[in-house]
Amino acid sequence: MDAPLRLRRDPNALVANWRALARMSGGADCGAAIKADGYGLGAAWVATMLAAAGARTFFVATWAEAAALAPLGLPGLTVLHGVRDEDLPLALSGVATPVLNTGRQAARWKAAGGGACHVMLDTGINRLGLGAPDLARGAIDGLAIDVLMSHLASADEDSPLNSDQRGRFVAMAEGVAAKRMSLANSAAVALGPDYAFDLTRPGLALYGGVPRAELAGVVAQVAFPQAQVLQRRRVLAGETVGYNATWLAPADTDVAILNIGYADGYWRGFSGRGRALHDGAALPVLGRVSMDLTAVDVTGTSIAEGDWLDIDYDLPRASAASGMSQYELLTGLGGRFERTP
Repeated sequence: MDAPLRLRRDPNALVANWRALARMSGGADCGAAIKADGYGLGAAWVATMLAAAGARTFFVATWAEAAALAPLGLPGLTVLHGVRDEDLPLALSGVATPVLNTGRQAARWKAAGGGACHVMLDTGINRLGLGAPDLARGAIDGLAIDVLMSHLASADEDSPLNSDQRGRFVAMAEGVAAKRMSLANSAAVALGPDYAFDLTRPGLALYGGVPRAELAGVVAQVAFPQAQVLQRRRVLAGETVGYNATWLAPADTDVAILNIGYADGYWRGFSGRGRALHDGAALPVLGRVSMDLTAVDVTGTSIAEGDWLDIDYDLPRASAASGMSQYELLTGLGGRFERTP
């Protein structure tokens, strides 16, 4: 059944973004973060496009995500959240390689006879990763470490934490027998070659997100939501639209009711601030975005019931309008969208 919501995905933009980030990575390999179902675009679709373009390392968060992608036979599939007892049967099957984040995970992997692995070091974000005391205790001794990695807390800002964390990473890596090192996400790729090491791990920028100004004009929009018009109505001057009557018509206004709302990831932050697009014209959102419906001003247009409108989803602009991060805007795109191609 045809859905009243579409998410048009641009494969050419996706591949071009990856190639641009690969060039910015210099001599480092450029991987791809495809966790959270490819940041909402469909992990299998993203992985297929990028593997064909030459990507050789793919990052997911959990073993459930890895299992779903197993039929693709992706090279370098990596699970960022490590390995629990419950994950061992799948992890030992070789479908993906774990990133070990704690001493207990390292011990579990060694005791199970696991092979090659990756290791995450905590250099100051205080999220996942082993610290210097873990290394001193020999927590990762005897592991066959492919990639030694860490993660920056403030790569999207010009923060002294960036160089501090890089320095800690280099210092902690001394004496660790690892084949490769990796530090840079999308924003850190833009920090320059000192942060690239051997492997970069872009995510947001692959999908058109711009976490740093250096990436503006380098990456292009990939996700284009479209919603169908359910009804066109005339709202007379002085009448209101939507919950809590937050918008009052200053004059007679033609309004289209769209089949999209916050249940689809078109958040309430777009209320009175978002816009749809039609033939190059911007159609402002009127009143509150509700769970399944959004109203836009179509005065002076021929837009009718059954027509399709593009939703303005340029990520930096949509983020500024809604107050939501570019990450939230992508990963929040719901399951009611028919994803094309």
